[in-house]
Amino acid sequence: KQWYQRRVAITAGLLNPDGPPKRPYLATQCNSLQAAEKWRLQIIKEIARKVSQIQNAGLGEFRIRDLNDEINKLIREKGHWQDRIVELGGPNYHKIGPKMLDHQGRELPGNRGYKYFGAAKDLPGVRELFEEEAPKPPRKTRADLMKDIDAYYYGYLDDDDGILVKLEAEAEAKARKMAIEEWNLKKETGEIDKMLEEDERLEREEEQKRKKYRLRLCVDTTA
Repeated sequence: KQWYQRRVAITAGLLNPDGPPKRPYLATQCNSLQAAEKWRLQIIKEIARKVSQIQNAGLGEFRIRDLNDEINKLIREKGHWQDRIVELGGPNYHKIGPKMLDHQGRELPGNRGYKYFGAAKDLPGVRELFEEEAPKPPRKTRADLMKDIDAYYYGYLDDDDGILVKLEAEAEAKARKMAIEEWNLKKETGEIDKMLEEDERLEREEEQKRKKYRLRLCVDTTA
């Protein structure tokens, strides 16, 4: 009877005839649901042991990185065994299995499936990689920008407070005063008379030119 049970266990992959049972390298090599469940539990125990070890920050950066790589490798292997369990008619642990959480109940940070455990989360470059960035302000649409454009934007209501009107009146009065003073000064120095005489001389010369032009036209026409 014991021989028969041993034979069944070897056939199911639960017992290695040459010594302690060894987990198959590939999950597809196992054809027993009971054995697949056993190897999955074995992997979970190995993960738990290594996760406990990686909590020690005194192990050093290189050992912590190696442990974190080993844990991620075991997690991938566990996934293969869970796929095999489904193929053999067992439960889907991908759906019913618990998520990996940290001590604060948050899902473990990772990038493209790679997870960080324990002291590995505080390694150089890791913390900065997963720090949450402040959300960027939403980009304004053309309609949002148009909401801020009104008469004030184009300067149509700049003089509603009366300040601009007052400034313009003061500037206009100052310019008028300067023009009158300049005129009076030129008049006192006789410069205005000279300007008027020059304008009259230019007008006479222009009139002479027009007369000569009309006379030339008459001569050409009669010829």
